[in-house]
Amino acid sequence: MKSLCINFALVLIATSAAADPVSDVRCSEIGFSKAAENRDVESFVAFIDDDARFAGSTAMRRGAAEITAAWGVFFEDNGPAIKWRPRFVEVLEDGTLALSRGPYRVIDRDSAGKRTERWGTFNSVWRKHPDGNWRVVFDAGSPAAGPPDAETRALLDATDECS
Repeated sequence: MKSLCINFALVLIATSAAADPVSDVRCSEIGFSKAAENRDVESFVAFIDDDARFAGSTAMRRGAAEITAAWGVFFEDNGPAIKWRPRFVEVLEDGTLALSRGPYRVIDRDSAGKRTERWGTFNSVWRKHPDGNWRVVFDAGSPAAGPPDAETRALLDATDECS
């Protein structure tokens, strides 16, 4: 009986966690970033909606193929490293559309080989699909006006809660 109660409790915990759309979006955003961090283009593409639009500083990218091509530098072995984490996540009441926003960091090397960092803020709009997966529909970022504060650095250096 004790085993049955423990199993039931685990099912309740798993069900309540899975029913939390804010956590689902937060973990989807982190998974999306980890795909780029690990230079895993196939995983990266899986997070992008077929009808996605990514706004860059000079162009609008449409669809997974065009977006992935534009992000190609992050998948090269010696390319810059990018990482981002959501600071805020909001989900509409109907649970089908969400916004995540937070800091990003790009680490690269300049022409002299010196390590450089660029910081900014990203905004992603996510749509929940009938299969239960969240995929990015709109994405845009902007460079930071100045160096990041300690809280922003800590967010990107923290251990992730999502598996």
